[in-house]
Amino acid sequence: MSAPLTLAVGYAVPRAGLPAPASFRRWVEAALRGAKRRKGAELAIRIVDADEGRTLNRDYRGKDYATNVLSFPAELPPGVHLPLLGDLAICAPVVLREAAEQGKSPRDHWAHLTVHGVLHLLGYDHIEDAEAEAMEALETRILAGLGIADPYA
Repeated sequence: MSAPLTLAVGYAVPRAGLPAPASFRRWVEAALRGAKRRKGAELAIRIVDADEGRTLNRDYRGKDYATNVLSFPAELPPGVHLPLLGDLAICAPVVLREAAEQGKSPRDHWAHLTVHGVLHLLGYDHIEDAEAEAMEALETRILAGLGIADPYA
């Protein structure tokens, strides 16, 4: 990646068996490249447990359950131009449960959700069908570049 990336990864759960910060960096860089982001980027990823994931999802989305990844895009004041993209909260138990239920390797699912979250920070969404198709196609291309099969197949 040519533009600088500042990435902070925090673990609010035991790290054993979870991806290392270097893996998250690789996946974030792949997402930024895939989305053709040429400017620097700054973001934080926090790996949370089910209780924190549920609290965040309830408080910010009005949904009282833990979900896999939450994206919190930076809301900068008008005229302030920083490389800050925002924050991701990824819920470890949900990721591991989904990977098992979907027959995916946990590592591939972590990569997918990281890419998915970064794309949300960049403004991609999947509320409308056309947006969802475009976002899923981009995720699939990015993940293929990492040697990961189509998560939507």
